[in-house]
Order: sequence, then structure tokens, then C-alpha cells
Amino acid sequence: MKYFIGNWKMFGIPKSINILNKINSYYLKDKNRKKYRVIITPPYTLLETYSKFFKKKRISIGSQNCYQKDKFSSDTSAISPYMIKKVGAEYTLVGHSDNRKEGDTDLMLKNKVTYALKNNLKVVFCIGENKIQKSKNKTLDVLKKQITKVLNKKLNKNNIIVAYEPIWSIGTGKIPTNKELEKITIHIKKILKGIFQNKSPAVLYGGSVDGNSIKNFKEIKEIDGFLIGGASKSSKKFIDIINNYYR
Repeated sequence: MKYFIGNWKMFGIPKSINILNKINSYYLKDKNRKKYRVIITPPYTLLETYSKFFKKKRISIGSQNCYQKDKFSSDTSAISPYMIKKVGAEYTLVGHSDNRKEGDTDLMLKNKVTYALKNNLKVVFCIGENKIQKSKNKTLDVLKKQITKVLNKKLNKNNIIVAYEPIWSIGTGKIPTNKELEKITIHIKKILKGIFQNKSPAVLYGGSVDGNSIKNFKEIKEIDGFLIGGASKSSKKFIDIINNYYR
């Protein structure tokens, strides 16, 4: 099973559901639809509306983040995994580079993953190195640390997806070579197999994924799907990615 996950970031109002309707219509007609799953992570403001509408349809809805505590607390503006699950979402991103940049520590991410899974949310755990770390050939070490500081064998691996997003690639149009990406994906899966007793969760790639770059990515069989940013805000661009992957 492949995953095509759209991260809308700060984008979307109620009528933006038309974008998802077009994607859903494409999915229902696509002969390859049994080979992949579509997940969209809109802002918190749209989670309940979209989750209810697509409850019995083929698109799954997730949040872009969650708080590091369970259920309720006195933390202003915080939204817990419990609250996210109660409005109908199925997934949550954790550890996106935007949130790491804002101060998410390994301990905070560990708590987020733990409580998200406790509340029956599926977790898309994001990892990735920055430009300086890449230039110093620290990519593999950075990824190993990011994974092992947060994930452990007690967690339900069946509800975890790992998304590799090199920070230097996001929104820049610059992407790793196929050789680099294959090496990194194999490295990530090796670490995950070590944690989860020889079985790795799905590993996705994210970073400047669009209808053109997807043609190169599909050659890398180790990649189990894609975390898509800007292109997911357009039904045409998102559909082009899926279409070109299976063409």
C-alpha cells in the first residue's frame, strides 16, 4: 500500500472541500485505487467538518500536529490527541520541521507520539536534516538520532508511518538524487527494523514533490509513499502526482 499525504499547512476554508471532492471523484474512477491511500491534513479549523463529510468516503483526514499532553489541560491554544480523535480525524503529523523549528524537542515529540497512539490516532512521524547537517555528511546520524530518541519497541508499529523530509528540500525545488534517496530510505528502514523486531513501518518521502519529480521517485521501490506540501492544495496538481506515479 502506497500513501499520498497532503499537508495543507495554513491553507483552507470550509469551501476548500471542493478540492477534496475532486480528488475523491478521481480516486473512485482510478483503476489503481486499491494500491494507495489518500490522506489530507487541513488546519485544525476544518478537521471536524472534513472528517464528518469523508467518514464513509475514501479520503482520510488528519491533523498537522498535536499537543504533548493527553485529553485536557490548562495550556492556552493547545489541542490534544484526544480532542483531535473526538472530532473524527484518523491521523496526525508529528515532528514536522516547521514544528521542530518552533521548539519541539525529542521529549515533546515522544510524548506526542505516545498520546496520539493511545488515542487511536495513526502517526506520521517526520524526520529530516537541514542544509548544514547535509553539507557535513551528518544526514544518516541525524536521522538515526531523531528516530531512536522518539520511537521504541513498545509502540504500535502498525499505526506509525515515518516521513523523511530533508529540510533543505522543502519548497526549494531541490531534491536528493535517486541514489541518495534509496540509500537514506534503506538506512531508515534498517533502524526501524532494529526497533520493531525486523518489521519496518512504511517510510515516505517529502520535499518538492510534484507532478514532474514524482516520475523520478517512482523508480525507488523502497519508498512507500509521499508527503506532499504545496501541490496538495490543488486538486489538479495532487491528481497529477498520483496519475504520473502509476503511468
